[in-house]
Amino acid sequence: MYPSLRAHAEGMLDVGEGHRVFWQVGGNPDGKPVLVVHGGPGSGCAPGWARYLDPERYRIVLLDQRGCGRSTPSAGDVSVDLSTNTTDRLVADMERLREHLGVSRWLVFGASWGSTLGLVYAQRHPERVSEVVLFSVTLGTRRDIDWICRDMGRVFPQEWARFRDGVPVADREGCLADAYARLLADPDPVVRERAARDWCAWEDTHVGTVPGHRPDARYADPVFRMVFARLVTHYWRHGCFLAEDEVLRGVGRLAGIPGVLVHGRLDVSSPVDGPWRLAQAWPGARLVLVEAAGHGASGPGMAEAVTAALDGFASS
Repeated sequence: MYPSLRAHAEGMLDVGEGHRVFWQVGGNPDGKPVLVVHGGPGSGCAPGWARYLDPERYRIVLLDQRGCGRSTPSAGDVSVDLSTNTTDRLVADMERLREHLGVSRWLVFGASWGSTLGLVYAQRHPERVSEVVLFSVTLGTRRDIDWICRDMGRVFPQEWARFRDGVPVADREGCLADAYARLLADPDPVVRERAARDWCAWEDTHVGTVPGHRPDARYADPVFRMVFARLVTHYWRHGCFLAEDEVLRGVGRLAGIPGVLVHGRLDVSSPVDGPWRLAQAWPGARLVLVEAAGHGASGPGMAEAVTAALDGFASS
């Protein structure tokens, strides 16, 4: 992987409705523009994202999506209304940042939730996208959300039972994301903190299908936990603010845009049938399966495959 990002510009972009999103640019100021779309929702865009990108050839743009990372206000504040944090608004923020930076077209690079958001952006603004590189690909469907919140209990039954039992008995047969979102809005800070811990413990479990998986250190931070849990449950309870199968049904808008989809064969959290179906419907896309990897970039061979895909577009 490449060296850590050395930023040469950054700022806070006022995107309206009381939101200001943090952005940062590094790499070659005259290089090929690339927008990094982080996961979560709510993970924030850590500088490590830039290490997949050649700083000599790319102009690297990092963005913290609404409510997370260094953007304000923070979704971790229970008094912050999340109604103005939606997929449509995140896409509009990305486009506003493109205009602010004077970028004509850029490569869209994302993972997990960032792959869903990146695909939605590319479908709505195809004339602004040169290529797409995604890993740990998700499509933001209700089926995907139900798979994580319920069906993954067949893989981790004991851990899922603890996750389910974190909500009141009356809510256990309903939408668990919805139930957790209510707990995370409870006036009692003890209730909110317990819900954030329980949600993040399950998040760390269902991605842990690769031998040697280590807990995500970010979940030890109570501020990160609350931001992440509030935003993930907010998006999931609303079906990612997308019509069902919207990404697959809109894939025709990506005609002429080359893409690489990198996915771990052992990614049980986000099964490989999602990116496989996407690649089948998108003639310009190539699916790269990394046999020993799971969800995220830490599995054997995953970072190398992602970096290779980005290197392949760096000079085009």
